[in-house]
Amino acid sequence: MGKRSAVRKIRNAEFNTDAYFDDEARANGHGLYAIDGGWTPDDEPKGRVSNRKPKPEGPPRDQRYTKNVKPRSEGQAQLMKAIDEHNLVCALGPAGTGKTYLAITKAVEALQKGEVGRIVLARPAVEAGEQIGFLPGAMEDKLAPFLRPLYDALSDRLSPKQLKEMLAEGLIEIAPIGFMRGRTLNNAFVVIDEAQNCTYGQIKMLLTRLGWHSTMVVTGDPAQSDLLPELSGLGTAADKLETMADVAVVRLQAEDVVRHPLVAQMLDTL
Repeated sequence: MGKRSAVRKIRNAEFNTDAYFDDEARANGHGLYAIDGGWTPDDEPKGRVSNRKPKPEGPPRDQRYTKNVKPRSEGQAQLMKAIDEHNLVCALGPAGTGKTYLAITKAVEALQKGEVGRIVLARPAVEAGEQIGFLPGAMEDKLAPFLRPLYDALSDRLSPKQLKEMLAEGLIEIAPIGFMRGRTLNNAFVVIDEAQNCTYGQIKMLLTRLGWHSTMVVTGDPAQSDLLPELSGLGTAADKLETMADVAVVRLQAEDVVRHPLVAQMLDTL
């Protein structure tokens, strides 16, 4: 036996570690224990209170903006019911009555439920009485100011991540009126916004894009057209479509305005 081994054996005999831990456990009233491999949260003794927060189960949740939208007026209730029961709906009314918002809400709900395969949003690229001149950039950049209201409505119904993914995958398409000719929109929810800025010929062209298993909602305010009065075709088209049993024409009034109360008062005054 070597010198170091002999010294180590003598020391272990003089200082019995097992007996030492047993005596300390009796003196302190609790056991001392060692854990091979280190300490982990799973080794927490029973009965001991921990201040650690439990880890969330599953993948991190994505923030959602889906809300239970309910009508706030009789006119809005009539519009939502018409969208559920008809494939073609014309929603006419003053600003602030929720025409575009309710139409996009129904479109997002139909897409999420699998009732349609895509959403197509179209809007005329017409300035509101002011010529802004040349816009730099690609086609998407030039059209962005005109299509911004549609993005705003979608952003209130979908999280930014969902909206970005759906736009990239083509589940949501936002296009100007001028690019709709020649298309057949099957299995789609189509929203034609600001239709008061469409001519009668454009309205007729858009209505005939409706395909199988599709729903189309045309929204606009004939009293706020940025075209010459004789050029806007929304009012004339709505009057003719109102005679068809399978088409719903919903005319919202000032009492259906859900914006600031002054909006309804100004509409009656101006």
